[in-house]
Amino acid sequence: MDPDTRHLHASSFGTAATAYAAHRPDYAHDAVRWALHPAPGTRVLDLGAGTGKLTATLAAMGAAVTAVEPDPEMLGELRRGLPEIAALRGSAESIPLPDASVDAVVAGNAMHWFDMAVAGPEIARVLVPGGVLAGLWNTLDDDVDWVAELARVSGPAAIGPRDTPASWRTETAALHLPTTTAPARFGSPEQRGFPHGQRRTADSLVATLGTRAGMLVMPEAERTSALADIRSFLATRAETAGEFTLPMVTCVLRVRRL
Repeated sequence: MDPDTRHLHASSFGTAATAYAAHRPDYAHDAVRWALHPAPGTRVLDLGAGTGKLTATLAAMGAAVTAVEPDPEMLGELRRGLPEIAALRGSAESIPLPDASVDAVVAGNAMHWFDMAVAGPEIARVLVPGGVLAGLWNTLDDDVDWVAELARVSGPAAIGPRDTPASWRTETAALHLPTTTAPARFGSPEQRGFPHGQRRTADSLVATLGTRAGMLVMPEAERTSALADIRSFLATRAETAGEFTLPMVTCVLRVRRL
C-alpha cells in the first residue's frame, strides 16, 4: 500500500468511531498476557488505541496503562468509555511521553498503520531497555469452513491480508523493522495465535465488517452493495442463524527492545 493510500485508510475510522466502539471485538486475555509476559514492569502504552478496546483489557488485567490516539473522534469515544484512563492525543510517529517511561508498547489492530522509519525510533525512545513492543490483531479463523467462505464473499476490503491467521503471519513478520537502513532497535520477532470468539448476529457482523478501513473508504453505493452481499450470504448459513459465536484468533507479534 502506497503512503497516500495508507494515510487515507488509517484516517478513515473517525467517521465510524461510534460504530467501531460498539462492534469491534475485544482481545483474548491469554494473548494479552503473552504479549506482556517479558515486560520488566506494568507501565503500558496502548499506541493507536482507537476507542479503547485493548485499553480496557489492559486496565482490567492490572496494567498502568496510558492510551495514545491520533484521531479526535476515536479519542473522544475512548475518553467517554474509559474516563479513568490517561488518554492523550498523539501518534506512533510523535509519542507525547518522556524517554524510557514505559515497560511495554502495545497496538491493537493498529501497528500496520505505523511508519516504522519514524515510529520505530519513537517507540524505542519511550521504552525502557528490555521493554516489549507487541502488536495484536483479531483475525477470523478461516480453518472454519463457513468463515473461509465469508472471507471469499466479503472480498479484501472487508477481510484483508491481515485478517486471517496464515496471511497475518506473513504480512506482519517484519512490521517491527524500519523501512530505512537505520540500525535495528528490536530483537527477533515471536508470533503466536490464541483462540478467541465474539458473540454476533448476522446484523452485528455486517456492522462489524462495515467498520473495516477498506469498506469505510468505498463510495457509498459500492459499500452498500458489498454489505448487502455479505448479509445475503449470512442469511443462507445455518451457522449464523440467531446469535452465534464468530470464530476468531487473536494473533500477536512480540519483540524486545535491544
